[in-house]
Amino acid sequence: MGSMWNDLVHLGVSAPDKIIRTIVVYLVLAILLRLAGKRDLAQLNSFDLIVMLLLSNVVQNSIIGPDNSLLGGLIGATVLVAFNAGLVRLIRGNETVARLMEGTPTTLAVSGRWLTDALRREGVRQADAEVALRRQSASGVEDVDKVSIEPGGAIIATLRSGQRPATQADVERIEAKLDDLLERLASTA
Repeated sequence: MGSMWNDLVHLGVSAPDKIIRTIVVYLVLAILLRLAGKRDLAQLNSFDLIVMLLLSNVVQNSIIGPDNSLLGGLIGATVLVAFNAGLVRLIRGNETVARLMEGTPTTLAVSGRWLTDALRREGVRQADAEVALRRQSASGVEDVDKVSIEPGGAIIATLRSGQRPATQADVERIEAKLDDLLERLASTA
């Protein structure tokens, strides 16, 4: 029993070493993913998923070192979650840090025309961007004033004024005008 307990809680690497390792690996991965582009997790293809799975395995030993203890794993997990939560709060509160860590939106299309260099630079296939347009009520790029990819990877389309879907308020305004027109027609008849 004593040997099992020792294996569970005896750290093969000191706690400060494990904390520093975890933070450094987190920051390096954040930089690598930032440099890789703005693709949204929802837009991962099978190759991206393979890279993510292998990446987690590749950096595992960088975080835990020669430590296979339960306590060591829990320290690493706690540091990852806490550091991420702190960084997210820092980014929310500071626009400069947010731009540095997340980037800025990139325009992919303007006035109904794709910007092929921007698509290529961001690693976005035109076909994938067109699917995002259809989800936002555009038939194609000709229906939009602007398409951009946000730092989190979401593709946002600004529809041309004649292409925007009617809102409930639009329908109510039309109904009111029709009611008024019908009343005037009835009163003249």
